[in-house]
Amino acid sequence: MEKEYYNHETAIIDEGAQIGSGTKIWHFSHVMSTAEIGENCVLGQNVFVGSKVKLGNNVKVQNNVSVYEGVICENDVFLGPSMVFTNVINPRSAVERKNEFKLTLVKCGATIGANATIVCGITLGEYCFIGAGAVVTKDVLPFALVTGVPARQTGWVSRAGNVLGDDLICPETGEKYKLAGEFLELSDDES
Repeated sequence: MEKEYYNHETAIIDEGAQIGSGTKIWHFSHVMSTAEIGENCVLGQNVFVGSKVKLGNNVKVQNNVSVYEGVICENDVFLGPSMVFTNVINPRSAVERKNEFKLTLVKCGATIGANATIVCGITLGEYCFIGAGAVVTKDVLPFALVTGVPARQTGWVSRAGNVLGDDLICPETGEKYKLAGEFLELSDDES
């Protein structure tokens, strides 16, 4: 049976890996045997996808990213160049902690900027935006913009990834948003 994805000749795809149609896997990348990668994904150069990792459809993984066991990325997630996931809270070389991996969930449409670090055991909400170089140590709300070390919420973003002003209207798409308690959501009001 002919495969329906592309991999560069230097990429290593372990037998058993599930890879969706239209996906492209570039130079020097490695996909482990129990990884699941959706359709129309792009894995840049030098990407590692670990055991039991799940990537949804249309996930973009930029160069030099390792997605370790315990990470799940839903559809339309963007992982910026050299961003970092962890999977153990207190790693030690001499202490085996593979049974202590913590789940990290990256929800639909989220963006993680270049060189950001995501400490394991948290959830990044739908369409949130993690600024370049941020160190994220706790859950991030949907549509939240977080920046800094440690990362703090500094604003809101639209589904298109634009920073929202006080009017909560996306300057690119015109979509309107509203606050519902501490959460931002799309508004039903189109007036």
